[in-house]
Amino acid sequence: MKAIIFFIVGLFMLYIVIETAVRKGIDHSKIGQLLEKKYGVKEDKKSFLDDDLDNENKADY
Repeated sequence: MKAIIFFIVGLFMLYIVIETAVRKGIDHSKIGQLLEKKYGVKEDKKSFLDDDLDNENKADY
């Protein structure tokens, strides 16, 4: 049972790492910058990770 839980948690962590790497890679690539210039700046998509308590008071500063 422990192995299944560790496997699921590991997959979730791997998903977060890969998603972040791909998003930052696309944003910093030449093609991503070209598309951003051509179509304008896109707003960041809201993620469930943005609702973290650490991000709650950033607007207050």
